[in-house]
Amino acid sequence: MTKNEILEKVQDVLRECFDDDELDVTMETTAADVDGWDSLRHITILAALEDEFRIRFSMNDARKAKNVGDLVDVIERLVKW
Repeated sequence: MTKNEILEKVQDVLRECFDDDELDVTMETTAADVDGWDSLRHITILAALEDEFRIRFSMNDARKAKNVGDLVDVIERLVKW
């Protein structure tokens, strides 16, 4: 699975979490760029991504992720296709 394919799936998950079909994210998108992305929503997003990709984020991975690109990198590392 390529980074672009992972990014597309991450965007789909984010659109679902924010109930916003128009939400567009890039590798550089941060929580501050998206209205309503607070710490509680972040936990919901991580759980949804874990379900989507059948992975588990470590606390370290979750803490280090500063933008969507960081999440994509972690997912790419953890996914066993």
